[in-house]
Amino acid sequence: MNADRDAPPGPMGQRELAAMLRTLAWTVQRLVPETAGLEPLPITELVVLRNVLDSPGVTVTRLARDLGMRQSNTSAAVRGLVERGLVARESSPTDRRVTRLVPTEKSLAESEHIDTVWSGTIQTAMARLSHEQVAAIESAGSALQALGQALHAEQTESRPRR
Repeated sequence: MNADRDAPPGPMGQRELAAMLRTLAWTVQRLVPETAGLEPLPITELVVLRNVLDSPGVTVTRLARDLGMRQSNTSAAVRGLVERGLVARESSPTDRRVTRLVPTEKSLAESEHIDTVWSGTIQTAMARLSHEQVAAIESAGSALQALGQALHAEQTESRPRR
C-alpha cells in the first residue's frame, strides 16, 4: 500500500492549480459545443467571438489590442466568424471609414444555447462530486472571479503602447 497515494489530497500548489485550470478550461471549451450539437470553434475565434458578444461594436484594432493579439491574427479570426455567420461588420454611423463588429442573431442564439448547455454540463458533473467538493467549488467563485480580473489587469498593463 502506498501511503502517499492513499492519503487525502492536500492543497494544490500554484503551478498545479494553473495547470488544472488550463486543462479544465480546455475540456469545457471542447466539450460544451459538442454537447450542444455545434461545431467547436478554434480557440482564437472563440476568444474573438466572446469579446464581440461582450462588447458589440468593437473594432478589429481595439479587439486586437484588448486581446493582445496581432491584428492579422485577429482579422483572420473575424473573417472565419463572418464566414460562419457569427459576426457581422457594420460601418460606424459617425465615421464610414470605421468598421465595427457586432454579433449576429445566430451567434446570440448559439451563445444562449451554449450557456444553457454549459450550465447543465457543469451541474451534471458537479452532481458526481461530494457535498464538500461542491461547497469548495462554490466558495471559490469570488476568488476565481478576482483572479480573472487580476489576470485581465496584468494583461492590459503589460501590453506595449503603440
